[in-house]
Amino acid sequence: MSDQGDGTLDLFDDEQAESAIRRVWHDGRWFFSVVDVIGLLTESASPGAYWRKLKQRLREDEGAHETVTKCHELKMTAADGKQRLTDAADEETLLRIIQSVPSPKAEPFKQWLARVGTERLREMEDPALAADRMRREYQRLGYSDTWINERLKNVVIRNELTEEWRERGADERRDFARLTDTLHTGTFDLTTGEHRQIKHIASRQNLRDSMTPMELVLTSLAELTSAELHQARDAQGVSALQRDARDAGAVAGNARRNVEAVTGRPVVSPVNYRQLRQERQHELQPPLLDEAEEES
Repeated sequence: MSDQGDGTLDLFDDEQAESAIRRVWHDGRWFFSVVDVIGLLTESASPGAYWRKLKQRLREDEGAHETVTKCHELKMTAADGKQRLTDAADEETLLRIIQSVPSPKAEPFKQWLARVGTERLREMEDPALAADRMRREYQRLGYSDTWINERLKNVVIRNELTEEWRERGADERRDFARLTDTLHTGTFDLTTGEHRQIKHIASRQNLRDSMTPMELVLTSLAELTSAELHQARDAQGVSALQRDARDAGAVAGNARRNVEAVTGRPVVSPVNYRQLRQERQHELQPPLLDEAEEES
């Protein structure tokens, strides 16, 4: 929470909402996970049960019955990393739902929702705006400029690779995670799940946002090499894409081992983004006066 400067406390954190609320672009507009919204607004230990009771109450209210019917079951990434159906609502329907949720976060959530809709539409027209937003957000969190530059380059490379996968016959829900894990295992000798355990982060958190600059560079090398191989070999179908991913992972893995041989330490690090932020904040603090200066 942050001080707003008027004696009140900001009970709503935009960063928290961005990371906690799943959403998907569907039928020309954003749909948000209702359970995630309920969890953020109420901090309930069981937001799914809370939503089921609220949904029943809305159904029994003649004036609100239509609100429930406007919720769609859409696939989103669950805590276990798999795509699962969940109740999702667009901005208009969500605004009606949260009227029935007593929470001091309701009003700032409405403002956040309006910003998301407007910003994302502009970013779809001009991707540079999305990059600027990411840079500002990472700066706010205390990441170094070096880290931010590598992360933004990684986003571009990843998007280009997944576009290659789509065009060459991979299914996003079924194949992308497996191809990613092939690249990751070849690069780090670890699955993405094992890497998360080393970083001590949950499955819902973005692994790349916890990586060190070197880990990001090697991830980008693997993905860029994979895209180049797909194009050079005109790979078609998941089997061919998997072959290229294995070869690309081997290239990045060799680079990692060379770095480790020169530096004498492992590339994979338990340092995560929270530690990076804390270290950056420490750097920004003015040096403390020594005892002699204090006495004078």
